[in-house]
Amino acid sequence: MSDIARGGQFLVTETKCEDIFTPEDFSEEQIMMRDSVKEFIDREIWPNKDRFEKKDYAFTEESMRKAGELGFLGVAVPTEYNGMDMGFVSTMLVCDYISGATGSFSTAFGAHTGIGTMPITLYGTEEQKQKYVPKLATGEWFGAYCLTEPGAGSDANSGKTKAVLSDDGTHYKISGQKMWISNAGFCNVFIVFARIENDKNITGFIIENNPENGISLGEEEHKLGIRASSTRQVFFSETKVPVENMLSERGNGFKIAMNALNVGRIKLAAACLDAQRRTIANSVNYANERVQFKTPIANFGAIRAKLAEMAMSCYAGESASYRAAKNIEDRINARMAKGESHQDAELKGVEEFAIECSILKVAVSEDIQNCSDEGIQIFGGMGFSEDTPMESAWRDARIARIYEGTNEINRMLSVGMLIKKAMKGHVDLLGPAMKVAEELMSIPSFDIPDYSELFAEEKEMIVKLKKAFLMVAGSAVQKYGPELEEHQQLLMAAADILIEIYMAESTILRTEKLAKSKGKENVKEQIAMAQLYLYKAVDIVNDKGKEGIASFAEGDEQRMMLMGLKRFTKYTNLPNVIALREVIAAKIVTENSYPF
Repeated sequence: MSDIARGGQFLVTETKCEDIFTPEDFSEEQIMMRDSVKEFIDREIWPNKDRFEKKDYAFTEESMRKAGELGFLGVAVPTEYNGMDMGFVSTMLVCDYISGATGSFSTAFGAHTGIGTMPITLYGTEEQKQKYVPKLATGEWFGAYCLTEPGAGSDANSGKTKAVLSDDGTHYKISGQKMWISNAGFCNVFIVFARIENDKNITGFIIENNPENGISLGEEEHKLGIRASSTRQVFFSETKVPVENMLSERGNGFKIAMNALNVGRIKLAAACLDAQRRTIANSVNYANERVQFKTPIANFGAIRAKLAEMAMSCYAGESASYRAAKNIEDRINARMAKGESHQDAELKGVEEFAIECSILKVAVSEDIQNCSDEGIQIFGGMGFSEDTPMESAWRDARIARIYEGTNEINRMLSVGMLIKKAMKGHVDLLGPAMKVAEELMSIPSFDIPDYSELFAEEKEMIVKLKKAFLMVAGSAVQKYGPELEEHQQLLMAAADILIEIYMAESTILRTEKLAKSKGKENVKEQIAMAQLYLYKAVDIVNDKGKEGIASFAEGDEQRMMLMGLKRFTKYTNLPNVIALREVIAAKIVTENSYPF
């Protein structure tokens, strides 16, 4: 597996465009699956958006059953448990296109297929899998995941729910309170986390939903968005659980929870993509129809700038999400080829790219919020009305920055996990960081490089942005050592640099690959989106770099690092941002859709 990419390595290695997977690489089977999902959403979900907004929980359950009948709930489940056993990229694809119409259905789908089913598939005994997974894969049963408690949110391992072994040793008695449980109102089985005695870590259990067994539900929560996603508190009062329903081993619950969140994070990024495509399409449809000052507002530069940047962010999200998904799939397949079980291979494959999962969760969840916000602005006063789809899209988008670990937690995790990987020798950060330190002491070259090749300067800028991260993060690690985790604002600044590097590089590599296959003239809009994204990323890196440097460096050290940052964020040929936006907007307005 030495030739297969490792998580976090993108920061210190050069990736060639031929080595990444892009949406243009979908197989015929994947395209057929995508089209089937889109047809289902356009037929069953989109025309009924008002039912979701009116909190029709029964309709959410009905729609989930239909998705189960079509096989969509079992795409990630092995065939021996009534699933379709599709690869990781295909499961991302289904999650992407099934999630665009409404956050209510997207949340129900994600909670069931991800954290509701996956822990049993990946951690369950054969008996547990045979008993539960086939029913979950077909939609005969639905799953829910009980981790969060009133006093245990981001600090998931601090839960107070107790599991007490019975005197005869045949079962545990579970007592405690869980909150914000998606699908609670119609689920048949819960994945529940509780603490046995005074164990350091929580333990997972599979518990069937039986009100006569000490299980009761709170009322449906009334939420800002995802209104028809059933969300309730769940109360356990000496609920009896057979010992054979312990999930994995005693004390392994925290690990199960964290690995489930890794998968959930990258799938959440995918779940935000088609929502962006639909928001862009609705926005440009309206902009082409809405006439002010005797011209469609789509002709106004202020509106065209919004459409261009909405499309740019969506395109970047697609590029990075499917790049990471294929990296994970390759890692899983390589492990299985060496004889590992499906369970172990998938767990390790996803865990390997936990950094990228956190990056994507943050970046794409914030992009869908910005996209829906600009959608409201394009609609103007009508965007604020429930009669248009914009206000529900905005409300639904808001939760994405909170669940699967808040974006603040994920920012700090991305940098923290990268540093841990470096300490384990999985990613060499020290060597490249020392080279950057040496470069800062040298006299820069004043030669004008040859940038005649497509993306020659852009790829050099990516290299320089990586140096900026290594300079800031490397100096911060040197200064604070293990205490760095206490400096959360510094970590957040470093994370923003890391995020922009991965997203910008992914976008440029996808577009370079596309240009080689279709010709530059045929993908000029994609080239413009890649260049525009990088331009904006450079600004963020410069801003966050200064913020970070000023927080821990003083005097000559600070001046030298600020000079280095200026060197690492300086263009030779500054792009014409207004012209780039116009290239992108012209295509969107003409096609009256998101056409990429």
